[in-house]
Order: sequence, then structure tokens, then C-alpha cells
Amino acid sequence: MEKANFGVMGLGVMGKMLALNMERNGFRVAGYDLDLEKVQAFSAESATKNLIACQTLEAFLSTLELPRRILMMVPAGKPVDGAIASIKPHLSKGDLLIDGGNTYFPDTERRSKELEAAGIIYIGTGVSGGEQGALWGPSIMPGGQPEAWELVKPIFEAIASKVGAVPGVSPGEPCVAYMGPRGAGHYVKMVHNGIEYGDMQLIAEAYDILHRGLGLSNAQLGEVFGEWNRGELESYLIEITADIFTKNDPETGAAVVDLILDEAAQKGTGKWTSQNALDLGAPIPTINAAVESRIISAYKEERVAASQVLTGPEPRIAGDPQAIINAVRDALFAAKICSYAQGFGLLRMASKEYDYNLNYGEIAKIWRGGCIIRARFLNDIRAAFARTPDLANLMVDAEFAKMMNARQASLRKVVALAAESGIPALAFSSALAYYDAYRSARLPANLTQAQRDYFGAHTYRRIDREGSFHTEWQ
Repeated sequence: MEKANFGVMGLGVMGKMLALNMERNGFRVAGYDLDLEKVQAFSAESATKNLIACQTLEAFLSTLELPRRILMMVPAGKPVDGAIASIKPHLSKGDLLIDGGNTYFPDTERRSKELEAAGIIYIGTGVSGGEQGALWGPSIMPGGQPEAWELVKPIFEAIASKVGAVPGVSPGEPCVAYMGPRGAGHYVKMVHNGIEYGDMQLIAEAYDILHRGLGLSNAQLGEVFGEWNRGELESYLIEITADIFTKNDPETGAAVVDLILDEAAQKGTGKWTSQNALDLGAPIPTINAAVESRIISAYKEERVAASQVLTGPEPRIAGDPQAIINAVRDALFAAKICSYAQGFGLLRMASKEYDYNLNYGEIAKIWRGGCIIRARFLNDIRAAFARTPDLANLMVDAEFAKMMNARQASLRKVVALAAESGIPALAFSSALAYYDAYRSARLPANLTQAQRDYFGAHTYRRIDREGSFHTEWQ
């Protein structure tokens, strides 16, 4: 039997779709899963495709050409360790294992070192785009040894989303690039998801302001977001938001979005971003606000009870509707810039802390297609890092500074309108505060430091001379 070029271990939705993507792009793929029903479903696909369904680990391994290239698509955490433990004794030096799940990057760091010591090459790779992205072209963020990247580069470039592709003219740029050593790939994917949390929360708050505050119907909201998607806010998340407002429930006739419980779930990647940012001392308040907003949404019963005893203004915004819609649009774009500035600032600090040597322009490039946060303005971010590869903050790039300066008044107006009408806007408010803090030549931290010195003799630095100082305050 002809050997398979690639193996997929774990034939759930994502694993199966990635295998079909590889097969469509000319690779012979072997698939294996502990769940025999999934293997049988994969076997049914193999009847008409260049796929091999394997019911045992031994058959799976013997089917693969050398060096073996195996993608593990299993749930993060202990299942990954279990998969590695089951397959490691059967691997040879030079074989490649790839973890394609949403793994916490310190786990990838540990596994990478352990497997490298045994002669096994290891890649932790972020894969973004969901089920359809996996099938038709995801954004892929691999990290590991440079030789590991060379082993998968032809396959990953073939299956990744392509930006700028023109049939018969240009294949486009694949949305995949080598991120760096060890856990760099999963780190970049983690920050991608943190930025995704921020994007989604900002969109949700814009919806709340326009729907509850301004009184726009779902049909009107669909038109507004559809129009926004034809401008500078063009992105996957704005596009699907416009679609969501047009979907009605076939049983009740009501808008589906109105029937969904206001309780947002999360899988942990946003929380990991916040935790790591605190460890590194990186300010990401908008991403943190998005995580906190999901957490507080889960307090549904408490919120309902509190609504009966706590007072506030009626959520009604008066004024020219079109002017307010335009202000929300501009505020959303400004807040989005702030959120991405925070995410790339975190990447910059992590690159230095973990010796990842990240290429921020490359990251912006591969996020332009396939992934959840794909958006038109990632082209602008890529251009900013082309101008200044080690840009301290996205907002101080000349072009982005112009964008922020032109829209900061709208951001202030929207935050004020939300506050005056009692509509919570944690993400918008945090973005404005971040912008104002970052542009402030002087902050009130001098008083904070004085307090620390007063009660704990922690000392302070002075503005007029070098050194550390302490005052006897009493």
C-alpha cells in the first residue's frame, strides 16, 4: 500500500476537516481515533478520497512514510499528554509530533523540551478559523524547532487560507508562518484569542448601545453592520454579526438573537491571556474587560435579582440617530485599535521574556485570512510594523496616530452616552482609559508611590535627581 504523507490523530470535527483539506490539496492522509465510530465515518470518506482509516495505533503508524508527521487534534491538557504517552514508545528519532489544539503555551514549552531530549521533533501550532476554516483554509501559527517547520511547511502552506489569490494569476499569500521556538505558536494563538475576546465584546457593546439605547430594530442593526462591513470595519466578526440579525427562529418567528440567553461561555484562552499579561506586567485592559464581561454575564440570576433593587437611568439615548450610529462606528474602530495595540504590546513583551523573536508584521499577515479576527485593517498593522519593526505601541505609528486622533472624540462621546443611559460598556471605557493613560506625560502614580513609601518605606525616585529616596512622613 502507498504510504500516507501525513497522519491525523483525533478525528473530531477539526481533525477530520483538516484531513479533508490536506487530501483536497494533494496529500495522502491517514486518520486514527480511539472512537471507532469516528474512524468508521472517516473510512466512509476514504471510499472516494485519498484517505486511509486506521482502527489501531499500530496500523496508523505503519501506514505513515518516514519521517512520520503526525497531527494530534485532541482536547488540551491531560488528553494531549495521554496521546503523547501512547505514541512516543513507537516513534523513531526524527519523527514529528504536532499539537494542533488550543494548548496553554507553558505545556507546549514542557513537552517540546521533553520530546526534543528523546529525539522527537515537536510543534505546538495554533489553528484558527473553526470548522469551515479547517476545511477550506485556516490561519496556522506553528512554533517549534526550525527543522520541524521545514517538515510541515509545504503541507501547511497548501492548506492555509490564501489572501490576495486570483485564479490563474496569483496563488495569494498563505496565512501561515513560522512563529518561533518551543511554545511560540501556541502563545501567538492565545493572544489571537484574547484579541478576539476584545473584538467580540466591543461589538456586543456597540449592539447594546444601538439596540437598547437608540432603539434600533434587528433589521436596522443588520443594515448598519452590513454597511460597516463595507468600510474600514470590514472583518469576519462584523460580517457574521450582520448575518445574525437577519436570522429568525422557524418555530416562533422571533429573531434568534433575542431568544438566546445573555450568558456568554468561554474556554479559557482569554483568561490565559489576562493571566499571562499580569505575569509580564503588560497592560491589556480592553481584553481583560472582555474576559470580565463574560464572567459577569454568567451571574444571570443575581443580575435579575439586582435589577429589582438597584436603580439607574433608563437606557434611552436621545439625539440624531444617524449621528449616533456614526459616532458608535468611529468609537468601535478607535477602541479596536486600542485593543490590538494592547495585544501586540503583550506579544512584544513576551517575545523578549521567552526569547521567541516574534515577527509582528508576519503575525498581522497571517491573521488577515482564515482566522476569527481577520479584518481589513490588519493590512495597516502589517504596514506599521514594516515601517518600524520594533514599534513600541501601535497607536504611536504615524498612520494609526492619525486614525486615533480623528476618532477619539467619538470614543469619548459613546462612553459618555453609555454611562448617562446606564448601559455597561466595560470594553469601550477601558479602551478610552488606556488611550488617555498612554498619552499622558504624567500620571497620578507619584501619589501612589508616596503612599507606598509612607506605609512601607518602599522608597521612590525623584524627577530632579537620580537614586532612590525615602521620606520620614510622620
